Amino acid sequence: MVSFPSIFNDVLGPVMRGPSSSHSAASLRIGRMALDLMDSDIKSVTVDYDPNGSLVTTHLSQGSDLGLTGGILGWETDDTRLPNYRDEVIKAGIDIEVRYLDYGAEHPNTYQLTLRGNQKEHAMTAISTGGGMIEVQKIDDIPVNMKGDYYEIVIFLKNPDAGLSAWLSKDNNFDEVVFVEGEKKSLINLKSREAPTKNLIEELNSYSSVIELRILKPVLPVLARKNLKVPFSSVQEMEEYRNEYGEMSLGELGAIYESERSGLSISEVRDRMSSLIKTMEDSIQTGLKGTHYRDRILHSQSPRFGDKMESGDLIPGDVLNRIILYVSSMMEMKSSMGVIVAAPTAGSCGALPGAVLGVSDALNKNMDERIDAMFAAGMVGVFIASGATFAAEEAGCMAECGSGASMGAAGIVLLNGGNYRQQMAAASMALQSSLGMTCDTLANRVEAPCLGRNVTAASNALSSANMALADYDDLVPLDQVIGAMRQVGDLMPRELCCTGLGGLAITQASKEIEEKLKDVQSSNSQQPIKN
Repeated sequence: MVSFPSIFNDVLGPVMRGPSSSHSAASLRIGRMALDLMDSDIKSVTVDYDPNGSLVTTHLSQGSDLGLTGGILGWETDDTRLPNYRDEVIKAGIDIEVRYLDYGAEHPNTYQLTLRGNQKEHAMTAISTGGGMIEVQKIDDIPVNMKGDYYEIVIFLKNPDAGLSAWLSKDNNFDEVVFVEGEKKSLINLKSREAPTKNLIEELNSYSSVIELRILKPVLPVLARKNLKVPFSSVQEMEEYRNEYGEMSLGELGAIYESERSGLSISEVRDRMSSLIKTMEDSIQTGLKGTHYRDRILHSQSPRFGDKMESGDLIPGDVLNRIILYVSSMMEMKSSMGVIVAAPTAGSCGALPGAVLGVSDALNKNMDERIDAMFAAGMVGVFIASGATFAAEEAGCMAECGSGASMGAAGIVLLNGGNYRQQMAAASMALQSSLGMTCDTLANRVEAPCLGRNVTAASNALSSANMALADYDDLVPLDQVIGAMRQVGDLMPRELCCTGLGGLAITQASKEIEEKLKDVQSSNSQQPIKN
């Protein structure tokens, strides 16, 4: 089945708490699907991480344990209880053990789970693909393909059932019917946009070959559907669409794309974007009041920066300084477990909102104009999600902050009245300036050099926007730059891709910070996750 990125799934979101969307939010979504697989009956979980991936060094510090536990407890990505996940899982009586096993994981963010309840035991293998997106690849060692955008009915069979297969083949209410034969048992996976009815479940359970039936609920805000189509899926197709239907801005095109992708009206997708923008604005304003969290490298710095702006002690540059202020505030909210929007990731949550909202406030733009700018940014993000990745574990920080810079540049040009060509040129130039950025976090925390790189990305967005508005030649079209980004990511060593094994992460200063933070972790509540 063909899949197309959604702005609200893949690019702007989730609304979440935690340091990393690919760790905290993605693992929570995996945990939610694991909970459904066990029909909410979980007594113990064994989590196996492959040492050849990224999670052995980052699962605790970047929130994989936090998110996975929250999902197993049935929480949402922005649940207020997430900072206290250790205490909460102890109260729930669930035992979680983490092991490091070399099982030949092909993806750096692979979760191999063994789930045990009072009656049943199941295994699940899933990956985090960047920005909070996931894919369940195996259940009980049987290959599946679940991204959390359907109601997934999983039927375990003791042997193939011709009658059941025939009945399902005649039913047109499912978006997809998948039959898979494993070594010990078979599995049928039914995908549906609608929740299964009680009558349907009873009918399925009536077949004698059915051992067990489980319903895995969607974890993404925008669901997939059968025969899904979008108005364009590449830059070239978007150009052709404009030639046929009129010279629309990138913001208008983004809203049209998401309306077709989601099945919602233009008014509904604009309302949803307005809600996301309000969350971003609230995060910035809350962060400016000062934030606190014990397990943290950097203290709250944005309030002091704001004071320096007001007193005139900084080098003049009102718009840029406002952007730095907003980026800092947003990153501090993330680092203190406050609510943020991953845009396109939690690690880069400051660059795009800081740039676009900073310019919006400087130019006194209204909500409709902000919405247009974010849809322009979102459309650029769709092309990046399709042609490259948002995962730092696959392509370093250019996948996160570089993407944020490119998206933000397009949005800023739109805010200032620039035309479509200028919007696309700005996105291209910003991404060109970001290729090869490493992800080498200090002490495996998503704080430094993340803050500086988010500020740099937002500054890049502003500079590229002004260059495009002055009709600088971008030379390389955006789609080709995205292709180059994918290639560069494939060439980058894993040591520089969010593993904590190279660059700044292995400096003496980083190791000293890591040792200090171990004391903080050990003084926290009891450790339910054993290693």
